[in-house]
Amino acid sequence: MADFQTVRFEVESRIATITLDRPERKNAMNQALKDELRACWKRVKADPDVWVAIITGAGDAFSSGADVESLATGGFSRTDRWTELAMIEGIRDLPTPRRQLVHKPVIAAVNGVVAGFSLDLVTEADIPIASERATFVDPHVSIGYVSSHEMVNMARRVPLAVCLRMALLGSRERMTAKRAYEVGLVTEVVPHERLMPRARELAEMILTNAPLAVWGTKMGILQGLGLPFAQAEEIAAGYLEVVEQSEDHGEGPRSFVEKRKPAWKAR
Repeated sequence: MADFQTVRFEVESRIATITLDRPERKNAMNQALKDELRACWKRVKADPDVWVAIITGAGDAFSSGADVESLATGGFSRTDRWTELAMIEGIRDLPTPRRQLVHKPVIAAVNGVVAGFSLDLVTEADIPIASERATFVDPHVSIGYVSSHEMVNMARRVPLAVCLRMALLGSRERMTAKRAYEVGLVTEVVPHERLMPRARELAEMILTNAPLAVWGTKMGILQGLGLPFAQAEEIAAGYLEVVEQSEDHGEGPRSFVEKRKPAWKAR
């Protein structure tokens, strides 16, 4: 378990669980939490013992968004606010607009309110699920801010009219978990007490699959978004070619023929 002040980071059986841990502030995002969350994603990317990650919040909130007190008092670095958002690293430093995503699968377990800035953690997750108590709101325009990257990401997950309604009504409207499922923002809604067990179940299902194939599949899909079909297909084929050179690629058919569970090594 890593030593953080605002995040709990635990790894067990190849699953990293990241818990936003400022419950007294409804896990609002201040600079310390942003910095520590960034360190967590770097650990997820680099640690060979981590094959999948779950992100959730402590207490009764997932995250209430940016800590307004920090915004009002200059607690956020202005340049940092527009770089390394959520799971994405160094957007400004990239030579092209293709983003450097966390290549391992991420499950968002939304346990309560998720607002504004923190919506990225849901829209950028691969499998977002929600407690029946979860709600979603984007208050940016209600406090004088343009809703930018949050709604750009949201518009890639839900119908445009739903995105615009949320963005323009601001804090005047909250989306329920049921509605979030109906519009495709989350993939499943479960009883509150079942949220983390269900997130763990999903992570364990992922772990039964070949990790390099899972990671290559994720990247092939996401890196091709918005590109012409032929170019997107070429990117996915590149990941396929890389994975075909791995030990795990041969283990899959071999274990099937031998009627046993595959022993994946992620190499």
